[in-house]
Amino acid sequence: MSIWADTLRWLHIIGAAVLFGTGAGIAFFMLMAQRSGRADIVAHVAGTVVVADTIFTATAVIMQPITGVLLARAIGWPLSEGWIILSLLLYVVTGLFWLPVVWIQIRIRNLARQAAIDNRPLPPEEKRLFRIWFVFGFPAFAAVLAILWLMVTRPEIVF
Repeated sequence: MSIWADTLRWLHIIGAAVLFGTGAGIAFFMLMAQRSGRADIVAHVAGTVVVADTIFTATAVIMQPITGVLLARAIGWPLSEGWIILSLLLYVVTGLFWLPVVWIQIRIRNLARQAAIDNRPLPPEEKRLFRIWFVFGFPAFAAVLAILWLMVTRPEIVF
């Protein structure tokens, strides 16, 4: 294998680790902040989560398909391989759940900030949005796990 293919594989693995790790970390910290019930903590953590999603997740989301296509070409894998097609479909599923979550995180942050400023408890809308955010995480995270499994095992799948 060429140094180019090795570099692409390394970048692709780093991107997958960033997506998985950032997603797991964000979920954990948002859940712990929410459990505190404190508007100031939720506001701070949600603000940090929005920044982390912007810097890490968004960058990896953009880079994964680029490194994946370049890697497939460098190694000689046709993009019509079943496991690649299924991975791409699951990537779209992940995105369909992630995009609304980004908006929800921003809204949670803003609602919690206002509650903290007003010295009030978290409003019902924030709690409702958190429940949606939490539920949306399951299919997105499951899809990422499935993609990682497909990348590692590269099963023969025929469509």
